[in-house]
Order: sequence, then C-alpha cells, then structure tokens
Amino acid sequence: MGKSVKAKKTTLLQQLINQSFLFRGLEEAWLSQYLDADNLKLETLFSNRPVYTAFLPDEFLDVLYVILNEGVIVVRSTPLDRIIAITYPGGCFGMRSLPFSYGLASRAFPCLVESYKTTHVLKIPLSALEKIYNDNESFRQRYCFLFELQQKFEYHLLNCSSYPPQAVATLLRALIYQERELGSQPDAENIYTFDLSVDVIARACQLNQRTVEQVLKGLQNVGLIASESTGDLIRVLDAEGLKEVYSATRDKVNWWPLR
Repeated sequence: MGKSVKAKKTTLLQQLINQSFLFRGLEEAWLSQYLDADNLKLETLFSNRPVYTAFLPDEFLDVLYVILNEGVIVVRSTPLDRIIAITYPGGCFGMRSLPFSYGLASRAFPCLVESYKTTHVLKIPLSALEKIYNDNESFRQRYCFLFELQQKFEYHLLNCSSYPPQAVATLLRALIYQERELGSQPDAENIYTFDLSVDVIARACQLNQRTVEQVLKGLQNVGLIASESTGDLIRVLDAEGLKEVYSATRDKVNWWPLR
C-alpha cells in the first residue's frame, strides 16, 4: 500500500514538470529537493464556487495554485462583475495575491477568483516557491512572465470594442496569445480549443448572452471557428483570419447584420 501511494504522489510531481508552464522541463530529482512528493496532493475545486477573494487589504495567500488536467478558473472584477482573467490547465493562479516578488506590487480592488468548471490543482507552498524562485533563473523568468501575460490579457480587454464581432474576437485573440505563449496550444493542426461558455464571453466582453450567441454563429458560418451544439468547447480554426475581425470597424464585418 505504501509503495502504491508513493508512486502516485511521485507521478504528481512528474505531471507538474510535464504539464505546467512554470515547472516545465525541470529535473525531477532537483525539484524534489524543494517539493516533498509525499505532501503533494491533487485537490478538486468544484464548479461555480469561489476559491478566494483577491486584493483584500492586508490579506495574502500562502500557496500558488497550479492547474493540472481539466478546469477553468476565472477572475471577476468589481463592481461590474466583469471577467478579467481566464486560466486553463498548464497555467497557474494566485501569484498576484502572494506576498512575494511582483505580488507585493500587484494591488487592485477586490476580485472574486472562482472555479467556473470543476478544476484539479496542486498547491505549491509559498516557502518552497520562494526557494525555487531564488535558485533557478529559468523558473524566475517564467514566473515574472506570468505577470506580463496577465497585464497583456487585461490590455486586450481594455481595447474590447462595443461592436460585438470585434469584442468577441478580442477575447479570443487574448486567449490565443496567452495559450500560445504558455506553450499549451495550438495542436498539430494549428487549431486552438477553448472551454469557453457563452456566459464567460458575455461577462468578459460586456455583452448580453443572445448577442454572443449571434456572433459565435456568424464566426462559425464564415469558417473561423467551430463550436458544439451542446457544451462549451470552441475551436478556433483560423487564428490569422480572426485578426481581420479583431481589427474590424463597423463597415468591415459583412456577416454581422446590425450596423
């Protein structure tokens, strides 16, 4: 029994190395000096439940959340309840609420961090994170890059037009950039796949759900995306073609009926 449990926990360490942008490629023997395999536990965050509230005065986290396997984590800003961050497997969250590195300077108004879909995470203790950060330059550069990615994601949303086709395309372009930089996508056929519900798109783009559905139908009709009739998966078939919609003005998207 003991050997079986130990093997399972060692596998979690390997998954961390193989699947996480932050830990990718690190040597298992080296990493095990900082992370005790016997204490690594895969935890489940259930859907539509808050994980924590970020940016509360004088309140910080003591762990970094790394997403493995499946899941979607969103950050909702206040008071408009706008989604300003979306994190998929391979990414991590909680950096801006750690009293460490750039987290010390990442202050904002309170934001709800929520597990939008059932999500599997590993919690990395702050003490171990600091030691790895100090001892590994590659890790340190990646950790800093995560803050840059978040700023660029929010920058995309700041440029989110009130014109629905451009607004939805802006969110998709932000996700494409994020996942490409993290090395998570595209697949071998140059297709990006996102677990992205109409509700999340609507909250990120400040549109109503009916309008989002119409935009997605239009994008699908012109061959830029494919979506399931049931479920939330959206496949971006032509990331380059999506750029034209992203930069479009009201008279350039001929498939959108409303001017």
